[in-house]
Amino acid sequence: MKSDHTILLIEDNPDDEELTRLAFQESGIANRLEIVRDGAEALDYLNATGSWADRAGGNPNLILLDLKLPKIGGLEVLRRLRAEPRTQLIPVVILTSSVEEQDVTRGYKLGCNSYIRKPVDFDQFAEAVRNLGTYWLVLNEQPMMEKE
Repeated sequence: MKSDHTILLIEDNPDDEELTRLAFQESGIANRLEIVRDGAEALDYLNATGSWADRAGGNPNLILLDLKLPKIGGLEVLRRLRAEPRTQLIPVVILTSSVEEQDVTRGYKLGCNSYIRKPVDFDQFAEAVRNLGTYWLVLNEQPMMEKE
């Protein structure tokens, strides 16, 4: 995998965060993984404000977005990302345990690139993460992001 790419994981559950880290390690995904734990922190990260005001560098190459987040929900984070020219082209994969069909529909209407339900079984989860990394970080061609 292209290890110079950054993945932003927006996840409030420490167990799911750890499973994601382990799945990346097992899958050989060596990309930098930045983690934020609520919707407000996610927006701060992406806008380089608040506790992330000193963050250097541009946008992440991929966002893994949980839906059930404190402060600002995942769908609202997605809506705000897609409303901003600077962040509207970042691939966003909703990675959630939500089984609500309305979440799938709303996620796509708001501009997510993919919607994946978190498998309960770790081996299945690791396989999903490996496939996700291969597709979004290696195979997928992304547009060049415009400079501000």
